Amino acid sequence: MWSTKLSQPPASSYCSLQSSLLSLAILTLLSFTYLSLKSFHSPNSPSSETPSLIVQSSQVVRAEQEVLSDVYNSPEVFRLNYEEMERKFKVFIYKDGDPKTFYQTPRKLTGKYSSEGYFFQNIRESKFVTEDPNEAHLFFIPISCHKMRGKGTSYENMTIIVQNYVDSLIAKYPYWNRTMGADHFFVTCHDVGVRATEGHPFLVKNAIRVVCSPSYDVGYIPHKDVALPQVLQPFALPAGGNDIENRTTLGFWAGHRNSKIRVILARQWENDTELDISNNRINRATGPLVYQKRFYRTKFCICPGGSQVNSARITDSIHYGCVPVILSDYYDLPFNDIIDWRKFAVVLREKDVYDLKQILKNITQEEFATLHNNLVKVQKHFQWNSPPIRHDAFHMVMYELWLRHHVIKY
Repeated sequence: MWSTKLSQPPASSYCSLQSSLLSLAILTLLSFTYLSLKSFHSPNSPSSETPSLIVQSSQVVRAEQEVLSDVYNSPEVFRLNYEEMERKFKVFIYKDGDPKTFYQTPRKLTGKYSSEGYFFQNIRESKFVTEDPNEAHLFFIPISCHKMRGKGTSYENMTIIVQNYVDSLIAKYPYWNRTMGADHFFVTCHDVGVRATEGHPFLVKNAIRVVCSPSYDVGYIPHKDVALPQVLQPFALPAGGNDIENRTTLGFWAGHRNSKIRVILARQWENDTELDISNNRINRATGPLVYQKRFYRTKFCICPGGSQVNSARITDSIHYGCVPVILSDYYDLPFNDIIDWRKFAVVLREKDVYDLKQILKNITQEEFATLHNNLVKVQKHFQWNSPPIRHDAFHMVMYELWLRHHVIKY
């Protein structure tokens, strides 16, 4: 039997090989370290962004954190849908009608019906408008009932004007008939605008009505129509907030007794020592901006419905940092399907007016602080701007319209 003995390399060869490999590893490590440090200090490196870009990035992060706040019913859903709206949503505006009369342009951007005017202006300033009706998700009917009222048009004539205008659009274009008007919308803040549409049944039944007086008991359809916030702009004083220590008055309301709930509110509480309730508007002769300044020092601002369910006092309260107390039945609160009003407001039934003081006193200081802090988070949603900015009143209304374009189709 043959056996073969394999020759073994000398030990010195192993040592030489190990030494070479170790040297190569050290050189490689030093090379990578040098290149990494050079890249870190390079002016083209992403980590060496300019201070302005860093600030912008932090602002975006803060904005995203606010959007994910529990003030929203479904924060993540809102964030994702909102971003999709910004990318895709397109609206076609009919060009028909003489702008010098009741069409295309708003009456004004001031006063308690300014929301209508701002929307008319904002949509033209936005990127949502398309000149191609075939790529439009929705169609805007640009007729201003507030402008009609300013020109002294009677309610009866308003109804006829609206009806004739819509009929002319139906006859001239094919778009209404594709959905019987379900992908069309109009905007009106004055309550006469709601009544002026009643002459055209498909406006009420099918089209999306964006209105400041969204009352369940007068034909408003929540899943179809949109509540437009009534904002009295420009505001007389800066926004309030983060000033809890200055708010020493329990509750405040002053205004005309032009509804049953306001009559009861004034009669029940106008002589109370803890609630500041006045059954008349504050006389300007008492001093400049006395009414607005009271919002700054009050914890809860009472917001009863007036001639309609809505009131500009709600957005006044939000702007000045005073937690609104909603006393209005059948009111579909603006953006109610996006934000949770009970996180920053006190929502009561009208019959609760008799227990109003005790209800407010039962809210602890800690609970009030939470309501107040959440209120500051939503202030931007109740502010109109020109041009419009992200998450302001205009964009929130557009988001509501975006949601409805998915739902209403024939």
